[in-house]
Parts: sequence; C-alpha cells; structure tokens
Amino acid sequence: MVNVGFIGTGSMGGMLVEAFIRSGALPPECIAVANRTPAKAERLALRYPGVRAVRSNAEAAAGRDIVFLCVKPLDFKTVIDEIRASVQPEQLIVSITSPVLLAHLEEWLPCRVAKVIPSITNMALSGVTLCIYGSRIEPEQMAMLEGLLSHISQPIRIDEKYTRVVSDLSSCGPAFMAFVLRRFVDAAVEETGIGREDAERLAAGMLLGTGRLLTGEGLSADELIRRVSVPGGITAAALKQLDTELDGVFNRLIRTTHAKFREDLAKVDQSFAVKH
Repeated sequence: MVNVGFIGTGSMGGMLVEAFIRSGALPPECIAVANRTPAKAERLALRYPGVRAVRSNAEAAAGRDIVFLCVKPLDFKTVIDEIRASVQPEQLIVSITSPVLLAHLEEWLPCRVAKVIPSITNMALSGVTLCIYGSRIEPEQMAMLEGLLSHISQPIRIDEKYTRVVSDLSSCGPAFMAFVLRRFVDAAVEETGIGREDAERLAAGMLLGTGRLLTGEGLSADELIRRVSVPGGITAAALKQLDTELDGVFNRLIRTTHAKFREDLAKVDQSFAVKH
C-alpha cells in the first residue's frame, strides 16, 4: 500500500486527504499530515481515525512514497529547506501549486518530482486532475500517482507550458461557471420574482445534466446547442444576445489569469533565489 504524506491541510490539501479516504484510494493508516498550524492537522486526524498528525514537515516527508506539498507559493522554499535532508532519491514529491515550476523543485530536491493541479470537483470524485512530470520520474511512479488520482478524478498529462490555461479550464473553471450560474439566477429572481431557492435548484440541476451530456453522452458543445436551439425560437434569440454580450469576455479572462500567473511566478522565482 502507498504511504503518503501531506504538508498543508488547508482548502486543497484537506480536500485531497478527504477525497482519497472517501473514495477508498487510501486507508487513513497510510496518511500522515502536517500543517503550519498543528491544530488543523490534528482536527483532520480526529475526523479520520488512523490518519497521523505529525508535528513537523520533515516528519511528514520522511519515509513516504509520495509527499504532497499543499502550501502557498511563497511558502515553498521554506518547506523545501525543512524537508530536504529527510527526502530520499526514490521518493516522489508532488506540488499542487501552479507557479512553482518543476525546475524549482528539481534544483532544490534530490528526489523525483511532479506537479498536479486538482479541482474542487474532486470533492465529488469527479472532474480532472492535471499531471506534469519532472525529468527524473520513473514510469512506475507515474502509474502509482495516477492510480491514486483515478479514484477521485480523471488524471490527464499535460505539458508544463500549458499549466495556466488548463488550470483555467479545469481548476478555476468551476468558480467561473458558478459565478455565471449565480448571475443567471440573480437575473431570474429580479426579473420574474421566482423564489431564489427554486431558481437555484433548477439551475444546479441543469448544470449537472449538461455536464453529463457533454461527458457521459458524448455530445459536443456545438451539438448540444443545435439540439436545444430551434432556428427562430426563444433559445436562438437569447443565444444571439449572449454572443454579442460575451464577445471577447473569456479572452480577457484568460489574459487576466495569465498576467496574475506571471506576477506570482516572478515572486516565486525571487523566493527561490534567496538563500535560507
């Protein structure tokens, strides 16, 4: 059985631990967790008996097959300095933070490294997880990591140069779509007086069904639009309005996320340039 350590049990780190346990990917006894605030790791261990809350990052890393680093970008260099002496060449260190590059990890760690970008949809044991691998990793370690991730998602290998845009689609995308859905519901309530609870239930059910059509049923977005929109009908009129209003919106959204990514990457580069 794979022995796994988690450093950082915040939003995404805690989500991964819970998803792995609920899906049956990992028994709690195979998991050790550490957090800058020890009480957070201890609460997770109390929720899932068998999980070990350890007092240091070095202890969370020592002897593990896989170690997930689930900390903020500017905390990475400090964490790496704390665990480097405990890490062995055969171990796999996995970052879940996009601005931390594989080159950063391979320069400062003596082991195999990878990067994965999870999604909040993994809470529902759904969605995708993006996988990016360093130069020292072995095929069996890729299989081990993707075997774990396949319990909670569809693992997809990508080139690191596309990290930002694929993260926009898979990881940030749920927030973007939820924002659009909320605005849709707001408008329905404001314009018609329908109850918010009813509108939210209808919209959420619609989004779930749409996702299933685009995945399980194999419809493309264009095919779905054609099936729903009758020429000259109500949906067609609304789609024409949407096409006008949304012109360029998502191009600007992607430019915004890429600009913020470049800003974060520069800060991470600077943090790794500072000797600790």
